Amino acid sequence: MADNQRPTRKNRVKVGKVVANRINLLFFIIVFLFIILILRLADMQLINKEFYTSKITALTTYTVTTSNPRGQIYDANGVPLAKNNINEVVAYTRNYTSTAQEIRETAQKLSDYVTISDVTVSERDKKDYYLALPSNYQDIYETLSDDQKYDEFGNKLAESVIYKNAVDAVAENLITFSDEELKVVSLFSQMNATPTFNTSFLKTDAITPKEIAMVASNQSKLPGISIQSTWDRMVSDNSLADVIGTISTEKTGLPAEELDDYLKKGYSLNDRVGTSYLEKSYEDYLQGKRTTRQIVVNKKGQVVSDNIETQGQQGNNLKLTVDLKFQEGVEDILKRYFDSELALQNTQNSEGIYAVVLDVDTGAILSMAGYQHDIKTGSLQKNALGTITEVFTPGSVVKGATISAGFEHQVIAGNQTLFDQAIQLANSVPIKSWFTTNPLPITASQALEYSSNTYMVQVALKILGQEYVPGMVLTTDNTKEAMIKLRESFAQYGLGVSTGIDLPGESSGFIPEEFDVANYLTESFGQFDNYTTMQLAQYAATVANGGNRLAPHLVEGIYQQESNGELGELIESIQPKSLNTVAISPEEMAIIQDGFFQVVNSDSQLSTGRKIGQGANVSISAKTGTAESYVKDKDGKLVYTSNLNVVAYAPSDNPKIAVAVVLPHESDLTGTVSHDITRDIVNLYHSMNPMN
Repeated sequence: MADNQRPTRKNRVKVGKVVANRINLLFFIIVFLFIILILRLADMQLINKEFYTSKITALTTYTVTTSNPRGQIYDANGVPLAKNNINEVVAYTRNYTSTAQEIRETAQKLSDYVTISDVTVSERDKKDYYLALPSNYQDIYETLSDDQKYDEFGNKLAESVIYKNAVDAVAENLITFSDEELKVVSLFSQMNATPTFNTSFLKTDAITPKEIAMVASNQSKLPGISIQSTWDRMVSDNSLADVIGTISTEKTGLPAEELDDYLKKGYSLNDRVGTSYLEKSYEDYLQGKRTTRQIVVNKKGQVVSDNIETQGQQGNNLKLTVDLKFQEGVEDILKRYFDSELALQNTQNSEGIYAVVLDVDTGAILSMAGYQHDIKTGSLQKNALGTITEVFTPGSVVKGATISAGFEHQVIAGNQTLFDQAIQLANSVPIKSWFTTNPLPITASQALEYSSNTYMVQVALKILGQEYVPGMVLTTDNTKEAMIKLRESFAQYGLGVSTGIDLPGESSGFIPEEFDVANYLTESFGQFDNYTTMQLAQYAATVANGGNRLAPHLVEGIYQQESNGELGELIESIQPKSLNTVAISPEEMAIIQDGFFQVVNSDSQLSTGRKIGQGANVSISAKTGTAESYVKDKDGKLVYTSNLNVVAYAPSDNPKIAVAVVLPHESDLTGTVSHDITRDIVNLYHSMNPMN
């Protein structure tokens, strides 16, 4: 039978070849796979080693940053203005293996040991707390439809998507909690929001010694819970409080508009940062350096290593240029005179009073004081920031800058004589000085001493390219160019431009872009552009020191912070910052300085500031200004008033300080109260810091 026949030799050879070929193919496949494996290993270990190492590391390594106490702020004598109030608080550090259920259980236990009066929780907080219990989550999960758990191909959705659907499915009646349970929800929501290996300070009432002892003695039952120290920013009740500024809270964290910049610097989202004024300007110094830890965890969630990568340090302290006692003394002077004028019904329509004192050699701010007056309610509030934010018509105080413009553009030479006379232009009302009668020859210095409007108008006409002739018709083609020249000369003294102060939010003044030739002429004697008190003080300081415009600064130096938080050793002294020098000769500046000196010290009945020198303990140079102004009273009626302003420096022969005083919308149109204020401020400074 064929079935019983044994294989022939030929068949056996054929079968052997087939087997051999299959073995060769299998061997070839194995070799090929080994080659691919070797190439893959070479790619991972040689070519892209760093990439794969970083991926492995990223899965097992956590970088944790913690901030350190903020630097503190002191006045010129070391009096604390902004300090850190250290508090004991309950802290929670989240472990790698912490689950929502474990956090919920810890929160329940912790609520027995701490007090929470102010409970604020959202609906989402309550739902998260409810779902943290696995049985609750399972109940809700089973109510979800298939399309809330699976995609169109039957694949399970991401856990985060399913959880969101579960949150949406939690009914209102399931999250109705008692007041005591809401306290637990509050703790849970704070703890659950803490990133892995990070620490958050839980919001509770102030921790009592008894509560500290209870938490400490039960720490074995409270995984991740500890008692730690944190700080609150405390700004003393002083006149510089608004200048110091504010910081964000842990809850508000980084300002949204500057988020990217802060994150690039290594800040965390909940870091407290300066949000205004000094706290913001000097954030890089005050914030200090963060401590960075690198924590490596194995697959079981066990910590393999915990190393400090960068050792942080406390923020540095700021010492200001302002002596708080002098600042308060200036405030007392301002308030005393304002109240006195208010009693006489002279300042009922004034929005306040302001003064700035600068060191003429360094630009250091010695005082920036002010009061804001509410004309409707009559209240008077301290407003130091008003010296850099509120603008006013300056009046004749700017005439020194007009003379300087005449020198710079070579339209007057030396102490040139011009006639003070009524300026009668075609089809216009005559422009006069307060003393103008018959034509009177006066020098540039006397034009400042007597406060001649008409001298300034003639200088402005010369810059415009025209000589004054009674009844002349003005050519206005060059008005814009002339205004640019005049304003640029003013800007060299800080008028109409940023002063360079080390505070954000400064106004550069009110400088209208639209103007005509009449506005240009009135600009020459201070009746058009508006300036801040700080700008006027910088102008006075620039005249005093011979033409070097220095940036005003509030910070004297950066200091270390001692372990007890006190002022430490000097790290960096803030140096004077020169912004520009005025483009006139020393001889021309001396003429302006002589005009300022004669305003106060001349025997002439035409000198406008002699009252400043009456009772002065040192020689004072000054320029007065009485700007015409209008204001609405509390009933909305337009009232004619005057801005009573003074810029000054002292001592006249070796100036140390510059002063600017602004009293807007005074009803006594010829009042000299600002003269008295200026003298009293100089005398006060001299009594505390003798200038002889």
